[in-house]
Order: sequence, then C-alpha cells, then structure tokens
Amino acid sequence: MKVEDFNYQLPEELIAQTPLDKRSASKLLVIDRKTDRLIDDRFFNLPNYLNANDVLVFNDTKVLPSRIYGNKTSTGAVIEFLLLHEENDGWEVLVRPARRIKKGTIVDFAGLMQGEIVEKREEGRCLVHFYYQGIFLEILERLGKMPLPPYIHQELADPKRYQTVYATHLGSAAAPTAGLHFDNDLIAQIMTKGIEICYLTLHIGLATFRPVTENDVQKHRMHSEYYEMNTKTAELLCRARHEDKRIIAVGTTSARTLEAIYSRYQTFKAVSEKTDIFIYPGYRFKAVDALITNFHLPKSTLIMLVSAFYDRDKILKTYQHAIKERYRFFSFGDAMFMI
Repeated sequence: MKVEDFNYQLPEELIAQTPLDKRSASKLLVIDRKTDRLIDDRFFNLPNYLNANDVLVFNDTKVLPSRIYGNKTSTGAVIEFLLLHEENDGWEVLVRPARRIKKGTIVDFAGLMQGEIVEKREEGRCLVHFYYQGIFLEILERLGKMPLPPYIHQELADPKRYQTVYATHLGSAAAPTAGLHFDNDLIAQIMTKGIEICYLTLHIGLATFRPVTENDVQKHRMHSEYYEMNTKTAELLCRARHEDKRIIAVGTTSARTLEAIYSRYQTFKAVSEKTDIFIYPGYRFKAVDALITNFHLPKSTLIMLVSAFYDRDKILKTYQHAIKERYRFFSFGDAMFMI
C-alpha cells in the first residue's frame, strides 16, 4: 500500500481560506456506506440523518495560541516556535528554521519571556525550557497566534472561529475541524431530538497533521498524542454499546480516541494516556459506527483513516464528486457524514 494510492488533484480555489459567517451553513455530503448513495445537503440539516438513539462523541480540546515568533539573542534572527505539548521539564516545540538553532540557543519573545533549546530532536522538534515572570498562558495569549495550517494564507479575523463552540480543555496545536460546523443552536436542536452527546479530549499534535514521508504506508509511525475519557463518557458509551445504539464520532480525532481505547481495553473506560494509533485500510473499526468529518489533504493519515472506514476507491470517487459540486476542502471547508 503506497502513499501515492491516496493522492488526488484538488483545484486550489476549493481550499477554504476563511470560515463561513454561520458555522452550520456549510455543505454536507451524506454517504450511505451500504448503498454507496451520495446526498448533497447542508450541515444544518444534520438532525434529519440522526436517530433518537444515536450518541455523538465530540473532542472538546481547545487550541492554544501556540505559534510564537522571537529572535535569537545571539544574532537577532527570527525564529518561529509551534508549541506541541508540555513535558515535565519543558515544552516540545516545532522550530522553524530548525537549522538555525542548536542546543543552548536562546530565543527572546518581545522581552516577555525567553526560550532555551534544551534538546534537539528529529523533524524540527526541540525540547525548550521557557523563562518568564507571571503566568505562562497569559503571556502566550499576548504573544501567540492561532496555529492555522500552512495552506491557509489569510489572517483569521476572529480567532474564536478556529475553536469549536464547546472547546474546554486547553492544550491542542490544531482544531478538531469537524466540530467547527456545530453552533449552539444546532447542538440544542440535536439534544431536543433525544440524541445523547458526550465529550472526550485528544490534544492534537504532530500525529494528526504531520505529512507521511514514507512511500510504504505501513512504515509510517505516528507521534503520540495525549487523550482522556472521563467516567461519565465511558459509562454512557458502554451503555450505548450494550443497547446497540449508533456511536457517531465527530471528527477523526474522536474516532482515533474511541478506537484506541476500545482496541486496548475491549470496552470504554475512564483513562488518561497517550496513543499513536494509525488507522489505514485493513483496519477493522471496533467502536465507531458513523463518522462526521471534513475533506482531507491528499496522501494524509486522515484520508487514510476515512478510506479505512469506507473504501479507498470509493472515497476518491466521493472526493471527485465533491470537487465537481464545488465543495470547500480542509480545515474551514465542508463536511461529510459517513453512515
């Protein structure tokens, strides 16, 4: 299985640069995996495709304003840090340009704090120790920018649009973008229908958005990401599975978390740990019955996951349908509901 097997050509104008004024106004492509039927609709009509005994699982991670720019104290060169996750003795950070720094390099951030390179790692990652006075997250709020993907070239007018309306637990380096389509009115409508909603947390890091560099898919290794599921969610999902209710993952990060837990424990349970689960065709889903997701980058681990959930050839044909119908792609783009 080659990475090129998951490639497709996308007109650049279909890469969504900005979010829509109304979150739920995006397009929705409904896919019936049994009949291969495609339905073109709008996201605000999602409740029409939900059953009263469904359970929706959201990832309530909150994006850090984790992209910060500073200057090397030795030369003044501009250095970009993307904070990935906190460790016991510092932060793992993606540094650009990595070639300009070495162990011991100090980067100053507008006189508000300094970061020292404690360890250089692979793929531009470094362990950094920060020196500052006050509260780190407050300083980050002043210095940081939302870590928009590199294919988005326009400034975001409202940083809250790169957060879900239910974002709670701060710590992610990217947004769980399937959740961006939900507004409070739509969530209320879903709950009025009797559908249960629950939350888990996966802090998105390199694993989700790092490109696949191996030609052979099976040789790719995911970076680990922290996740947690609380007792309330675990009990609700165990009851749903026992009662044969449909478990719907909102986004690939929710799907990966559910599958990671169920694969490890053969049930849902309250846990706080890391996962490097990599889902690609051949994987048998154990926890997820339906999936809401965006349209993903060519050759990415995310298009591999949705290909595993449906079928690689059928996914690529579905994407061609979306291109023909002028769907918007990627983070601020439109959505699919795979039932």
